[in-house]
Amino acid sequence: MTDAVVVATWGTPVNGFPVDAEEVLTLAAKAAKGLGRPLHWLSLGDPGAGAGQVASRFGVASLDRIDDAKLASFSADAHVEALAQYARAEAPAAIFLAQSFDARLVAPRLAGRLNGAVVGNAVDAEIADGKLSITASAYGGDTRVVYQFQGSGLCVVTVSANAVSLGAPAAAGAAPAARTIPVDLSAVTERVKVVHKPQVLGKRLEEAQIIVSGGRGLGKKENYHHVEELAAALGGMAGASRPIVDDGWVDSSHQVGLTGRITRPALYIAAGISGASQHMAGCSAAKTIAAINTDKDAAIFRYARYGLVGDCVAILSELTKAAKGA
Repeated sequence: MTDAVVVATWGTPVNGFPVDAEEVLTLAAKAAKGLGRPLHWLSLGDPGAGAGQVASRFGVASLDRIDDAKLASFSADAHVEALAQYARAEAPAAIFLAQSFDARLVAPRLAGRLNGAVVGNAVDAEIADGKLSITASAYGGDTRVVYQFQGSGLCVVTVSANAVSLGAPAAAGAAPAARTIPVDLSAVTERVKVVHKPQVLGKRLEEAQIIVSGGRGLGKKENYHHVEELAAALGGMAGASRPIVDDGWVDSSHQVGLTGRITRPALYIAAGISGASQHMAGCSAAKTIAAINTDKDAAIFRYARYGLVGDCVAILSELTKAAKGA
């Protein structure tokens, strides 16, 4: 039994290692150092060609890998079972995951299966009285709450995207040991079948530094192109509120909010969005929020540094012209 702090990742490597791995490793390494425990990195599938070098910079003692055909693409039942078998064999003190839609399915089920605890939206980790304490964002990012784990059970932590400062890159240390961990997933049958899943090509919304999002204030589906045009003119990406995703104006890969993407851009422009807490959970960490709404009392203006009261379609059109220098 290792009693280690473990970072678990999966998915297609980008630039040599999984997306968000460095952020999660930063927080997990801090927790491991404070607890005096080794840090392990578990990859479900190929960790990428650059994983070993990244692992050495964070002081990872062991780069573990689980290979199974059922892990080739995301399958909640298979991923939960693989992690559960690993946890039973290795008895880690904590498992850190990058917070994503998939991780939200895995984390609570894993903690429940192993009688552990789970915390989401993590932004920091501290050691208090010899116990792991996790600081997490709450109430749409407006405040912070601190959870302290008690006892010796497993802690499962999901780390918010773009919420952890990486700091200066550390010099490479000793190469981590490489281990292949055997699991038996032969009895696992996926109980939920995904009949359609939006495909996101290129940059992810969570990584964008500029986001222009539209809501029902656009009036109709045909007006969403104004959001896309301004986003393109600014070199950013187009987002959306849940209501227009539910109405079929745009697919869910653009959705910002509690049940969509959690973003942290330098600039977030909200056009025709009321500012409900569910939406603000996905964008309140932006460095600057600019809002456009016909209702001067809309909740979005409480969060915005800049606000424009008026027709968002007309204003978006003028902003696009200005951005293009027209």
